[in-house]
Amino acid sequence: MNNQHKQLASGKWNKLSLVEQMANVGSEVERAISWKKKNNFDYSQRAFDRALELVDLTLADAKNKRRLREIARTREALADYFAFENIYGSSDKKWKDYFFIFNFAARSGR
Repeated sequence: MNNQHKQLASGKWNKLSLVEQMANVGSEVERAISWKKKNNFDYSQRAFDRALELVDLTLADAKNKRRLREIARTREALADYFAFENIYGSSDKKWKDYFFIFNFAARSGR
């Protein structure tokens, strides 16, 4: 995969807390949903690809080793929703609700 977040991939990502990392993933997921609703599937796909890249960076961050199961399951469910058959029954609202709490917590921590 071509790193679209080159600065983050070079180590900046690991300086963020897990909550901040997941909030950033959520921002890309929100973009993917928004573009999908506008029937711009190319931009939606690009945002989804960036979200997966950020999830992969989160999985690779050593400080998150105790949360690998949840992070990996999130990646699996995102892929299922955006690229496959949605066997988990996800929805735009469910993804927005899931990531909202990370965004709220990240902003509260400032």
